[in-house]
Amino acid sequence: MIRKIVNGVYNVGAIHWERTLFDEIVPLPQGTSYNAYLVKGEKKTALIDTVEPEKLEQLLNNLEELEVDKIDYIVSNHAEQDHSGSIPDLLKIYPNARVVTNEKCKSFEMDLLHLSEDKFMTVKEGDTLGLGGKTLKFLMTPWVHWPETMTTFLMEDKIAFTCDFFGSHAATTHTFAEQYDRIYHEAKRYYAEIMMPFRQIITRNIEKIEKLNPEIIAPSHGPAYREPGFIINAYRDWISEKTKNEVLILYVSMHGSTKKMVDALVDYLGKYRVEVKVRDLITADLGEIAIDMVDVTTIIIATPTILAGPHPNAVYAAYLANALKPKAKVIGIMGSYGWGGRTVDILKSNLGSLRVELLEPLLIKGLPREEDYEKIREFAKKIAEKHRKLGVMK
Repeated sequence: MIRKIVNGVYNVGAIHWERTLFDEIVPLPQGTSYNAYLVKGEKKTALIDTVEPEKLEQLLNNLEELEVDKIDYIVSNHAEQDHSGSIPDLLKIYPNARVVTNEKCKSFEMDLLHLSEDKFMTVKEGDTLGLGGKTLKFLMTPWVHWPETMTTFLMEDKIAFTCDFFGSHAATTHTFAEQYDRIYHEAKRYYAEIMMPFRQIITRNIEKIEKLNPEIIAPSHGPAYREPGFIINAYRDWISEKTKNEVLILYVSMHGSTKKMVDALVDYLGKYRVEVKVRDLITADLGEIAIDMVDVTTIIIATPTILAGPHPNAVYAAYLANALKPKAKVIGIMGSYGWGGRTVDILKSNLGSLRVELLEPLLIKGLPREEDYEKIREFAKKIAEKHRKLGVMK
């Protein structure tokens, strides 16, 4: 399916309706797409990014429909294979094409794709490439989410091709984002799972994109944006230090004791006017957990003790939080145990890179008793006090 962006610019990429998992870890409830943009100048033709190799046929069919018999440049904004993986096959079909990218990306693609050095044309910050009536300008936007990523700007039409930056895993035939509620959610999921660890660097990259004053932002996944301010403002909100008066409780319960603690904590927090999100780590969607982490002030990991330590899913939740580096200010550990163990030490060791305040852990032996519920109430009260001091409670 070909989608026209403006005159002479087409999305000739592929839609992957049936894909359910990305990088063997990220759930894709809405599938995904791999956007490749054909830019036809008066003298030269450029293809900006390619597609996942298994979807190469879709790309080739689109190029054939547009009667593209020559590609002069394959611009590679990012070396990850869902965008670069089809380059070797395209070079067989268009042997005179040059791969246009930066030096770091070239190095990656020589390793990942076994491309020879003579196939490349390297560019630096601010370099331009004329196609005849259409001019591409290259800007380095690293760590969104790899170190070599760049943005290609079509100067005459003011289109920023941002690759993964501002993307969303959404299989859709919409050329432009029109279902904003859905796209906001999927873009936030994409940010949470992929971009959140780099939010400090993203701040600088947003400023670089804004200075271009683009009329269209065209990422490599999901629809493009005719209202760039929508997605830029969303990113500004997500990367800001501002959090909400919310607690995210991630829990596992084997025989019901930890679940009783969680239920009591939810009830007490509600009485202290703190909003709560609860996710069962056995059944929860990883992407939804990541989205929840974007805005919350406090994260609680609740687990029983198993084999002298936390449940493996609780360990993974701690590892995930440590890797994604959300802007949460407070983290707490709670749960039940039978005779002892190293639950707190193990979870703490998996949270080491987070700059947060760690609450005094709350561990209860066996099924909670009446006096234990008073401890849970005090735990909730401390959380509410932290929120009040941080200024997130209205």
